[in-house]
Amino acid sequence: MTILITGATGLVGERLVPRLLAAGFDCRVLVRPGRRCPEGAAAVTGDILDPASLPEAVRGVSAIVHLAAVFRTQDTDLIWRSNLEGTRNLIATAQAAAPDARFVLSSTSNVYDADTPHPGREDDPVDPKHAYPASKVAAEAELRASGLTWSVVRFPFVYGDGDGHLDSLPRYVGTWHPAQRMSTIHHRDVAVAIRLALEGAFDRRIVNIADEAPTSVYELLRLLDAPMESGSEPLSNPWHLHVDGSLARRLGFRPTVRTVYQALQEGSM
Repeated sequence: MTILITGATGLVGERLVPRLLAAGFDCRVLVRPGRRCPEGAAAVTGDILDPASLPEAVRGVSAIVHLAAVFRTQDTDLIWRSNLEGTRNLIATAQAAAPDARFVLSSTSNVYDADTPHPGREDDPVDPKHAYPASKVAAEAELRASGLTWSVVRFPFVYGDGDGHLDSLPRYVGTWHPAQRMSTIHHRDVAVAIRLALEGAFDRRIVNIADEAPTSVYELLRLLDAPMESGSEPLSNPWHLHVDGSLARRLGFRPTVRTVYQALQEGSM
């Protein structure tokens, strides 16, 4: 099976591509000029914002794994152009050049409302106000209406394999309530989920992917030796950033790294 992967040099893609290659997939990656190609993959130079560069990348593939996205920037125009317009370009190219290919879109659990009354579920209404999750919701809608064989995989906080993502957490949670829990997923299980999507287990579904134990920011920072001030005030949004992963379990997903503590014990942080 030949797969096109966008965002292959990003935090998730850099760790996903080697796992897909090891599983026997023929990986083709879309890389911008000057970017290195992951070892073992075939590179096609192009950009999702340049529609003319996409047919060569898409033609002949059995599946597309669309990881490319922009999120940590104050440039909201760039976020919308990359995450929505770029996805539209890729969808249109797939419709023309590979209409039978599966199209797997990586999305985010940040789409769920902060005041949700339960862990975020795939059938919850979503109307995020920030550019990154809002652009992802818009991209999801474009894909669902495309007529392609699609799936949307919503990931929570991704970590592991020395990616530095957890290490960056103290910069963002200094004002959070210490008891705020959030769902997490290890890179190893991102690959597990993507493989299921490529096999068709998630066809025409939005699916939350998460491990077994949402963990408080207080605990996460202690694991990093970056303690935060404790407190016992009531937590106003107890389900914020906590997702319901039961649909994924029904569809066959089983995390191999069940908790952050397991990753710590295995030395795979």
